[in-house]
Amino acid sequence: MLSTHSNLRALSLLAAAFLLVIAAPASAQKNKKDKNPAPAAQNPLTPVPENHVIDVAVSEMLAAWQLGDAGKMHKYYADDVLVVSGTWEAPIFSWANYLPAYQSQHARMGPIRFDRTNTAIKVKDNSAWATYQWELSGAVDGNKMAARGNTTLVFEKRDGVWLIVLNHTSVTP
Repeated sequence: MLSTHSNLRALSLLAAAFLLVIAAPASAQKNKKDKNPAPAAQNPLTPVPENHVIDVAVSEMLAAWQLGDAGKMHKYYADDVLVVSGTWEAPIFSWANYLPAYQSQHARMGPIRFDRTNTAIKVKDNSAWATYQWELSGAVDGNKMAARGNTTLVFEKRDGVWLIVLNHTSVTP
């Protein structure tokens, strides 16, 4: 009985040693991977190019525009923005004046699809512009509609944040 007990104990120790031998390289590899620095894209200290920051801002602003989220849209617009629409009307000065026009327009729209293409962005110091083509389809006042055109956004960097100071849109026949 003693030899059976000794054999089991030796077998247990051998199995434990075997597991340690196998687990140690895997653990060392994991620790080695953990000690490597994060890729540059995930490193919060790596600066993001300004044109990328502006491109993301345009995407987020347009998403808020489609959803009717004026509060989120305002995050990207300066209070003193100038908005020139694609219709024959006077330019709108200031976010406070643009907001009711936008809300009225959005209330008339049903589900829409908005596609942005051919975006070009230029950054110089604390000013930048982004221009793009767009296609819009959906319903307005319950009627199907489709339109396409161009938009140019002029940005100014204020207190470290890029804000739209001019939004000029034109509709292409």
